[in-house]
Amino acid sequence: MSPTPAVEIFDDRGCTLGEGPLWHPERQQLFWFDIVNNRLLSRGGDQALTWQFDRNVSAAGWIDHDHLLIASETGLSRFNLETQAEEMLCEIEADNPLTRSNDGRADPWGGFWMGTMSKAGDMGQGTLYRWRPGPDGGTLRVLETDLSTPNAICFDKQRACAYWADTKTRIIWRQPVDPETGWPQGEKSVFVNLLATAESPEHKPDGAVVDADGCLWSAQWGSARVARYSPEGTFLDAIALPTGHTSCPAFGGPDMSTLFVTTAQQKLPQDRPEWLGTAGQTLIAAGPEHCLTGQPEPQMLL
Repeated sequence: MSPTPAVEIFDDRGCTLGEGPLWHPERQQLFWFDIVNNRLLSRGGDQALTWQFDRNVSAAGWIDHDHLLIASETGLSRFNLETQAEEMLCEIEADNPLTRSNDGRADPWGGFWMGTMSKAGDMGQGTLYRWRPGPDGGTLRVLETDLSTPNAICFDKQRACAYWADTKTRIIWRQPVDPETGWPQGEKSVFVNLLATAESPEHKPDGAVVDADGCLWSAQWGSARVARYSPEGTFLDAIALPTGHTSCPAFGGPDMSTLFVTTAQQKLPQDRPEWLGTAGQTLIAAGPEHCLTGQPEPQMLL
């Protein structure tokens, strides 16, 4: 990746826990979340937009021009951006007040992957799910249990595997999937083990996205960077950011050449005052042609 992209502020609203950026191709608009403040955020031109919910919301997929699939602490719902009408599609841990949704993403087969975690940060309380729309509420399956902070959900270009991480273990996993249905098949393998590298142990994999070349971009909590890995899991390079708790990247813009990155204010170390100014703001990295190129997010077909 050369030359290095320029980093700027896209939205200066400070999120306690910014997460889940999604570029909506029909609206040419970025959406993201402030999880613990129950907010969906966006921008319409120069106007800052906010949708307030009554519970934690964390990730989304796009259904059509006016509707998003929203992942929340009670499950997956269809949300109308214009009327704010909401319809629950699949309850997930709705009866457990101690957990919430975290990372989530639509897959290329029409499904949606979502991770849950403890609101208090307790270890081993999280689960990774996949929901496939269909008759009678669709199909919901548990894919992994005993997780702490499920993150990095994304999919390779060849439709051969999914990626995910449990942030506290500092491992990004590669999970083979059925190329026709998207359901996991076979055993997962280590894609990136940040404990086993010569890099700083501060690098904790948070959200991730795959670009047009099949490389995985990993926002790394506590590291003030987004790192890029080859399809084989080799570290290639990283974009330095002005604040430490980078939470999730997403490609967008008219030609998918802008990298948006959400960040967080919570749990910033006291010995890094230089991180405070842009903490929780949503950033962009943009460069010359071919410097950054992403893939459109799959449409949810309900």
